[in-house]
Amino acid sequence: MRGGAGPRRKEGENYPLYIRSTPTENELKFHYMVHTSLDVVDEKISAMGKALVDQRELYLGLLYPTEDYKVYGYVTNSKVKFVMVVDSSNTALRDNEIRSMFRKLHNSYTDVMCNPFYNPGDRIQSRAFDTMVTSMMVQVC
Repeated sequence: MRGGAGPRRKEGENYPLYIRSTPTENELKFHYMVHTSLDVVDEKISAMGKALVDQRELYLGLLYPTEDYKVYGYVTNSKVKFVMVVDSSNTALRDNEIRSMFRKLHNSYTDVMCNPFYNPGDRIQSRAFDTMVTSMMVQVC
């Protein structure tokens, strides 16, 4: 995973709770890509409407491809958005692996939310969450 991002809050509260990228010199570029992808996430959510609420699978799939990257999305029941930017040249990465990575992110995010010392809405500074994201990025690269 070249660039990555973590969760974002509900609709209208689109500030990052966690963002991580490798290499770090492209962080601003990835931050921009993640921000622009939020419009696509909102479009997909509104297009699904009630069907999204009824289904258990929250994986949005490929949001949009660029020449160098693919941007994927996931949204939780509480409307927290996860966005992942992956290098387009990584052809070994299949849709089910991306889906699995989002589930791991969601589980780790849930662990962060269950921490009594975490204030919802604050940036995520959990070592366990960071370690999990790092291991996913190493696995993909």
